Amino acid sequence: MLTGLHHVQVACPAGSEDALRAFYGGVLGMTEVEKPPVLAARGGAWFRSGGAEIHCGVEADFRPARKAHPGLLTADLDGLAAACESAGHPVEWDPDFPGHRRLYVSDPVGNRLELLEPLSPS
Repeated sequence: MLTGLHHVQVACPAGSEDALRAFYGGVLGMTEVEKPPVLAARGGAWFRSGGAEIHCGVEADFRPARKAHPGLLTADLDGLAAACESAGHPVEWDPDFPGHRRLYVSDPVGNRLELLEPLSPS
């Protein structure tokens, strides 16, 4: 039986780690997680915030995920939207998810992310 989600992995091209750190760490406010040495040698970077963990893994024939995406919860969607826009990452608002406000944004290598904020109960 499954008990939770440990992480989501997205692909990235070799050499994109600094841009990913600036986005996931700087813009989204996630903390970088030190990778075990055997895995660090492969490149990429891992990030965590609350119960969410994203692993950016180097893929030789990289193509960004434009449809598949992690859905990340936040209590301040407007603040994250402003941070993304201010850092040059345009957001796309989408009102079609019941019980939540949501938007889409792409990371620096083009992977799609969904950011959601639960609506307050009426």
